Amino acid sequence: MRRGIAEIGGNQPRRGGLRLGVILDGAGTTADGWRRPGVQPDASIDIRTYVREAQRAEAALLDFVFIADTLFITPDSAPHLLNRLEPVTLLSAVATHTSRIGLVATISTLFTEPFTMARQLASLDLISDGRAAWNIVTSAVPAAAMNHSRPRDFAMKDRYQRAAEHVGICQALWDSWEGDAFVYDKANGIYFDRDKLHPLDFTGDYYSVAGPLNIQGSRQQRPVLFQAGASHHGRDLAARFGDGIFAMASSMAAGKEYADDVRARAVGFGRAGDEIVFMPRISPIVAATETDVAELYRETTRLANIDDALQVLGLFLNSPELVRQALDAPFPEIALTPAPAGSARPDRLSYIETTSPERFVAGVRQRRLTLREAAQEFMTPRTEFMGTPDQVAGALERWFRAEAADGFIIRGGDFEAFSRLCIPLLQERGLCRTRYEAGTLRGNLGLPPVRNRYAAARRQTVSAD
Repeated sequence: MRRGIAEIGGNQPRRGGLRLGVILDGAGTTADGWRRPGVQPDASIDIRTYVREAQRAEAALLDFVFIADTLFITPDSAPHLLNRLEPVTLLSAVATHTSRIGLVATISTLFTEPFTMARQLASLDLISDGRAAWNIVTSAVPAAAMNHSRPRDFAMKDRYQRAAEHVGICQALWDSWEGDAFVYDKANGIYFDRDKLHPLDFTGDYYSVAGPLNIQGSRQQRPVLFQAGASHHGRDLAARFGDGIFAMASSMAAGKEYADDVRARAVGFGRAGDEIVFMPRISPIVAATETDVAELYRETTRLANIDDALQVLGLFLNSPELVRQALDAPFPEIALTPAPAGSARPDRLSYIETTSPERFVAGVRQRRLTLREAAQEFMTPRTEFMGTPDQVAGALERWFRAEAADGFIIRGGDFEAFSRLCIPLLQERGLCRTRYEAGTLRGNLGLPPVRNRYAAARRQTVSAD
């Protein structure tokens, strides 16, 4: 029997201040990040490091910690990717050492089964008492298929259609048990109310799942769903299912355009557009003085792998000859010609929306940078989130007031300095919390509550009678 998967919508819009999360990436995702002073080389497999960082984020009253993931490596992958803990296992351990901060795990829809996924995340949600979240990814890297007995040529549309069916099944499975289904009546030998257990019996284009799920929901009913769709299909997936969106926005205008577009799409899926939290990713560099900021930025750029940087810059400028130029001489004279039609543009360049090859080279020449300096800065672009505490807090506030962001997810930089120097300023401005408002991640993000679909239908039937 084929049954559809109902959507939950029509809730009250969220309320609250600036939302903040931090990506915990162990030894760092750049090739040389593990060499930075203070970075523990084996941090990516050390649960004590993750616990310590999660506790620090909780002390700073952040909304969540986030674990990214990858399903394929080569000997040239960044050290953090070569040897790391699996996200759900890692966060289950972190859950037992924290009490309020949310726990976001990245898991692919392409290489997992909905029943197993729903069970793992429901377990994390119960272990953490309602603090779990799923960062939904569709795994665009074809090589990952080699580790999962899958074809490597999934079209984008197919990946996103599969993802939509996968997520919808998980949502339905999380409603298998109504909240008061388990009665535990020892005297009468009644463990649960059979009328409040619901099979799924779903057969779709990609999956067939009978259900029900063998675990109940948490006090937030089901995990919070995050997504980071940038393409047309990705934006639709985010609008249909996302509670939170990790937007890639290189400017305030781009952030506003993205949020407005996804909110409009959400309305088309029968949702309230303002029940979604938009959180661009940033890599802040903050220090007490501008001189200190400049030195920290120089340290960061020096860690960029120069061979990789030259290759990527050469692709951006359509000048592959850069790899043969003298690194410490002035930036060479190059002819800026358009890239051939249909040429590949590496994913690492997708964030570059506010510059062009011409503007980039003009800035390099004006500042008299060497080729090495230009390539290193290209890999770590300057942003308005690099500055003194007042400058960085001001930038965050501008984006928030302009409705270009509901909050930010922080990656890279020195989170300890950010939390110590910026968060108190944001609290003084009334933008960040001074205490957690709720015991669940959904509550702390200001998201509307989710109701079990079967319990809701039961209440409607009773009201109608």
